[in-house]
Amino acid sequence: MKAILVPIYFRTPDDPDFKTQLQKLHELLTDEAELLKPVKLGEEIPETDGVIFPEMLGDAYREVEKIKQLPQPILIVTSEFGTVSMWDWEINSYLAAKGIKVIGPTSLEKTRQVCRTFALKRQLTDSNMLVYQDSPASGGGKQNEIFKRFYWWEAECIQAIENKYGVSIVKKSFKKLAEEARSISDKAAQAVWEERRANTPTVNLSERAILSAVKTYMAVKRDLDDDPNIIAAGINCLNESMYSETTPCLTWNFLYEDQRLIWGCEADLVSMLTKVLVGKTLDVSFMMTNLYPFQMGYAALKHEKIPYFPKVEGAPENHILAAHCGYFGVVPQSFSTEWKLQEKVLAIVDENATAIDARLPEGDITLVKLIPPFDRWSIVEGDLLKYAQFENSDCLNGAVIRVPNGKRLVDDLASHHYIITTGHNLNDLEMVSKVFDLELITT
Repeated sequence: MKAILVPIYFRTPDDPDFKTQLQKLHELLTDEAELLKPVKLGEEIPETDGVIFPEMLGDAYREVEKIKQLPQPILIVTSEFGTVSMWDWEINSYLAAKGIKVIGPTSLEKTRQVCRTFALKRQLTDSNMLVYQDSPASGGGKQNEIFKRFYWWEAECIQAIENKYGVSIVKKSFKKLAEEARSISDKAAQAVWEERRANTPTVNLSERAILSAVKTYMAVKRDLDDDPNIIAAGINCLNESMYSETTPCLTWNFLYEDQRLIWGCEADLVSMLTKVLVGKTLDVSFMMTNLYPFQMGYAALKHEKIPYFPKVEGAPENHILAAHCGYFGVVPQSFSTEWKLQEKVLAIVDENATAIDARLPEGDITLVKLIPPFDRWSIVEGDLLKYAQFENSDCLNGAVIRVPNGKRLVDDLASHHYIITTGHNLNDLEMVSKVFDLELITT
C-alpha cells in the first residue's frame, strides 16, 4: 500500500524549481507514495493521507494560518536527494514554534519511512487483528494468578486500540482452532512439512511434535485466507494451553516468512500493535520477549528458575536478561543469526509442544512498547551484549541487554513484555510518532 500525498505549492505549479523537484519525488518515491495533482496553499485539498511540500519559500512566514489548516504533520522534502534542504531548517523551526507539526527527513530512507507510516495509518482503518482465546484469566486456565493481571484482556484496552487506530479486534475460539488443527490428516501435514523441512532446522523432535506444529500453521492459515484484512494474529497459547497439544511458535515463523504477518505471543494485543507500528514502517528486525531486570533480583530469578544473573562488566542495575518460553523468544528465521525448533521448555504447555531457539544479532537494539491509552510509547536504546545459557531452567538461551539507566527504566516500564528492534531507532520512531500523534517516553 502506498501513501496518498498531495503536493502543495505557494504561487504556481509551473515554477521550474517546483516542477523539477516534484518530478524527482515521483521517481524517488515510486514504491512508497502516490502523488496527486498539486494544490495551491489555501485551496481545498482532496482526501489524502498527508501533504508534502516539494518546495519551500519565504512565503511560509506570511502564510502560517493557511499552513495550520493543512493535515498535520506536513512533510517537507525539498532537496533532489529526497531529503529536506538545509536551507529550510529555519522555516521548519519557525513553523514548529507556531505549533505546526513538521517532518523534514534527513535521508531518503527516512522519507520513505514517513510515507510507509502515512500508508499504514490508512491501512489500519481497514484492518483486523485476530486473537484466538476463549475465557482468558477468568478461571480454569493455566497460571491465572499471573494472567488475570494483564491489561490486554480488558474491554477497555480493545476499545482504546480501536478508537485510536481504527483497527478492529476479531476474536475466535482457541479451543475450536485446536480441534480444527487436530482434524487435519497426518498425510496433509506431512506434505506441507516436506516442502519446508529442508529450510527448517529441528532438534530432538518427534514426528508427532512436528506434524502438530504444522497442523496449527495450516489451521491458522485457513482463517487468514478467509480474511485478507488480517494484519496481525495471536493466540492465548500459555494461559489456555490445555486446549492444544502444541504451541504456535512455528506457525508465527512460517506466516511471517510467507506473508509478513505480525504475530502475538499470548494474544498480547498491545505487543501486536507495537510490532505493527514498527514492522510496517521501519526496515528493522523485531520480536517480543520478557524483560528480567537484574535489579529485580530474586523475583526475576525465581520465575526463570535460574540461580543468578549472568556476569557483566559495569553496573549490574543497567542490565536486563531477556527470555521467553525457555529461550530468547519467537524470532523469524529471516531475522536470525541462529535458528532451530526445539522441544518445549515450560511446564505450562503440552509435552508435545515446541519452542524456537533463535538469536538476533548482537549490537545496538531499541526497546519499544505502547503505553495505555496508546497515545504514547516507551522507547529505550540499548545494546544486546551476549547470550546466556542456564541448564535445567526456563532460560536455556536468553539475551543480556545493557541500557543507559536501569533504575529509571524499571520505574518506568510499561510491561514485562517489550518489543526488541535491531539498531538504535529513536530518531526514526520520532517520525512515526508525529504521524500517529504519539508522545515518546524515553529512558
